[in-house]
Amino acid sequence: MIPIDEAKRIVRSMTRPLGTVSVSLEDCVGWVLTEDISADLDLPPFDRSQMDGFAVKSSDTRNAPAELDLIGESVAGRGWDGVLRSGQAVKTMTGARVPEGADAVQQIELAEQGDGKVTILKSASAGKNIVGKGEEIKAGETVIAKGERITKAMVATMAAFGYSAVQVAHRPRLSILSTGSEIVDVSEVPGRDQIRNSNSPMIAAFAGEYAATSILPIATDDPAGLKIAITEALEDCDCLVISGGVSVGDYDFTKPVLRELGAELHFEKLELKPGKPTVFATLGEKVIFGLPGNPVSFAVTFLVFVRMALLLMQSASEPELRKAFATVTHDIRGTKGRDGLLPVKVGFSSDGRMLIESLKFSGSSNFVTFAHADAIAFVPREHGLSKGEVTEVNFI
Repeated sequence: MIPIDEAKRIVRSMTRPLGTVSVSLEDCVGWVLTEDISADLDLPPFDRSQMDGFAVKSSDTRNAPAELDLIGESVAGRGWDGVLRSGQAVKTMTGARVPEGADAVQQIELAEQGDGKVTILKSASAGKNIVGKGEEIKAGETVIAKGERITKAMVATMAAFGYSAVQVAHRPRLSILSTGSEIVDVSEVPGRDQIRNSNSPMIAAFAGEYAATSILPIATDDPAGLKIAITEALEDCDCLVISGGVSVGDYDFTKPVLRELGAELHFEKLELKPGKPTVFATLGEKVIFGLPGNPVSFAVTFLVFVRMALLLMQSASEPELRKAFATVTHDIRGTKGRDGLLPVKVGFSSDGRMLIESLKFSGSSNFVTFAHADAIAFVPREHGLSKGEVTEVNFI
């Protein structure tokens, strides 16, 4: 058995990035950038008014109230092009260019306008209500770094700097192969001793953000049939996830079949609960994971290891789950020789502290309880966690 961190290190070392493609701005959300997004102009591109008001020289308002000549108007998209002189003011709307010579904008509520004049009722300090040219970003600066996954919030920034298309990493092709003679399709009514295939659709849902995912026909507990299923699956994927058949029982054929096909098994047991019999292998450029068939073990090991590999294939700068630290609300028992990654419910105390509560699992097959998990909490081996202790959580 190897520790969790060592397993992650191995996955990182054996996972290779894929190529690059161009996608349109409309279709880019969720993809990983392979280029830096840079500003092609200063932002704002001119001194910009933050308020509806009057552009003035601040020195003219020092002894307010001050009456000034109103000589023009600057609005968004149509600025005033003259040079402001002492004793003058230009009516300036929110977002409009501040005229040359002005160093403040006094808001409209603090002024009185009439007969070609404006009276500034309160003095305005230099820089008031003005965002200076290039204050938000300067031309040439990186605004979004390569390796970041594109979010909806980033689209406006890319559009503002002229990116109608962006360079992104190829999304890996992920195939999911469930094994077990007891497994039937979701659409079927299980017979005696049978269960529906819950793992494949669960992982397809998890992986949809990161990969082009396909669910393969269920493979029965037969070495010859499993060998054919794995061989065919590897022809059309970058990453293969096999559910079940990874332990040491009489009907667990995944590891011997992988070895027979020439795959190199980099690890096959983890100091982890749930997920001890997790397998990681490679065959040529293909990445293969054999995950425990119990749904909670399957989900946890997918989220910790497979998700990371899919994002590493895209050169993502942050391939692991988002982390935080939270306080446990009750004692959580540890496991001898294995660290725990326990699905938990997240909440907050009245003083704003993040709290976690373990869900009442009957075992790693309890997918109904797992449906209510928000995160996975680290539980140290042996002694576990005591009420009030702080531990790391990874959000699902």
